[in-house]
Amino acid sequence: MDKANQIKYEVLDFSPVKSFFVSMLTRDILLDDAILDLLDNCVDGILRSGRTGGSKPYAGFKAEIEFKKDTFSISDNCGGIPWSLHEYAFTMGRASKPGRPPDPAGTMGAYGIGMKRAIFKMGKRCLISTRSGKDQYEVEITPDWLGEESEWFIPVSSAKRSGEEDGTTIVIGDLHDGISKKFTDDAEYFNSELVGKISGHYSFIIDKGFEVIINGEPIKPRATKLAFDRSREEGVIRPYIFKTKSGGVEVFLTVGFTRGIPTPSEILDEEKSPKYSSLEAGWTILCNDRAVLYCDRSELTGWGEAGIPRYHTQFIAISGIVEFKSDVASNLPTTTTKRGIDSSLPLYLQIKNKMRDGMRIFTDYTNKWKGREEEAKALIQKGEKLSFEKIKEEAQGLSFRHISTSFPPGDQYQPKLPLPFKPEPTNRRISFTREITKIRTVGEYFGNPDMAPSGVGEKCFNTIYEEAQRKK
Repeated sequence: MDKANQIKYEVLDFSPVKSFFVSMLTRDILLDDAILDLLDNCVDGILRSGRTGGSKPYAGFKAEIEFKKDTFSISDNCGGIPWSLHEYAFTMGRASKPGRPPDPAGTMGAYGIGMKRAIFKMGKRCLISTRSGKDQYEVEITPDWLGEESEWFIPVSSAKRSGEEDGTTIVIGDLHDGISKKFTDDAEYFNSELVGKISGHYSFIIDKGFEVIINGEPIKPRATKLAFDRSREEGVIRPYIFKTKSGGVEVFLTVGFTRGIPTPSEILDEEKSPKYSSLEAGWTILCNDRAVLYCDRSELTGWGEAGIPRYHTQFIAISGIVEFKSDVASNLPTTTTKRGIDSSLPLYLQIKNKMRDGMRIFTDYTNKWKGREEEAKALIQKGEKLSFEKIKEEAQGLSFRHISTSFPPGDQYQPKLPLPFKPEPTNRRISFTREITKIRTVGEYFGNPDMAPSGVGEKCFNTIYEEAQRKK
């Protein structure tokens, strides 16, 4: 080969193109999910602070969100970002470095993209100010930085204003046109959607003391509560429970009734005009206190597969909660957006089998009480409505059966629900055979030789019965 025509091979540049990276990073996440990502960071900050404990571990911590035409801001008092974690907080993705201390138990940041993705989703300019003890600094992202493809470094400066508490404030400006429109023309609708999502997905954390404020209005939690009869009687309304530990993940599953079984008229009313109660049905899945699915009623959580009926309004009273807890966030069965389940993971598929086992108990029970819904309601109302945390407390006093044959093995409590009372039947069939000639003879006796055999039998029985009654 002619040496003059030989190509000199060197190296290929696999560096990411910034504009492409930012575009792909934000494409598959909704705006409200991006905002929830920022709230997740607040909760992770609380856990890093180590100031949690008791039944209200998040009490005293809050996040304030404000959005308007030109800006979005979120400010918290959740511990701030210590300088020792600046690489983790601001690098695009998480690099594993030897000697880096593990994340505190309960944190959700597994991929290192949440805050950056939320910022790029909304705008082209951002100022991040944080205080964590003696560390007080700020980072500014500008349109010029975003437009410079080869520049990945951002200068850091001392905070211009000292915060009163350890925490972080993020102010995003130069909003994208679509985002600015949501914050103005569609503000009322967007605010309602965002409030609804936070009140559901953050209901368990808010219930434990965390305060979230949007445009000056505190968010109220919408936590699922299940009927739990504390009496020692058998045949009472209690939820199904399964608990296990597998691969460094603790799982606690419970499903039961949130309200009485609906009557046919209530089902029709609900189908015509859905009410708040319909939003409580289905499965909520928690990963380290965060609801990554809220009241799901699809095949993703077992409805409509493996013998379980598809969700219908008649099952409006059935709700379930599954909690996954792990010290290592990457062990949890959640997607990178932290608002969905990776349904392909073996652990989730195994737990989904137990979810269906629990559901089957309450869908079957609902069907058994058809036509007697008011009686069933009275039984359900005997039970107290307990929060998820209270159910976990009450579970300590229940008799569990260890299931070694399930995958994964675990401890199961299966309630003995009350069955509808079936009165003894008042009628019995009388059936026997006789020769046709004998049946005709008896028919002739009653004046009709062509009388049907059933008629002959009935006439015989009535004649003898009347005679027996006279002899009483």
